[in-house]
Amino acid sequence: MATLLDLPTGRQKKAGKGRTFFNRQELRQLLEVYSRRVATGEWRDYAIDHNGSAAIFSMFRHSYDAPLFSVSKSNAGKESNYIVFHGKQKLKQSQSLDTVLKVFDSPLRLVSRR
Repeated sequence: MATLLDLPTGRQKKAGKGRTFFNRQELRQLLEVYSRRVATGEWRDYAIDHNGSAAIFSMFRHSYDAPLFSVSKSNAGKESNYIVFHGKQKLKQSQSLDTVLKVFDSPLRLVSRR
């Protein structure tokens, strides 16, 4: 006969004050930008990570690559702070998600340094 084990689940942990998540409206905005780039063939995958006090939405060209862009949300007090990264380079930072997502409105192109 089988023995039942009581395994701990991730849902038992309650979201404390230090945890940050994207709300429904923010996810809608992020997925709207993502879907536009998927339609043009630029992006093919995304991931959402929760790293304690930050939530990160990453966009990938291929599933096995490093993320092309990441949108980070961190809570400092009552205000949320959003940052768009290209690799480790910070592209835009603001307290408004709309403002940082405007980075994706214009076509992005790689500029080489000499």
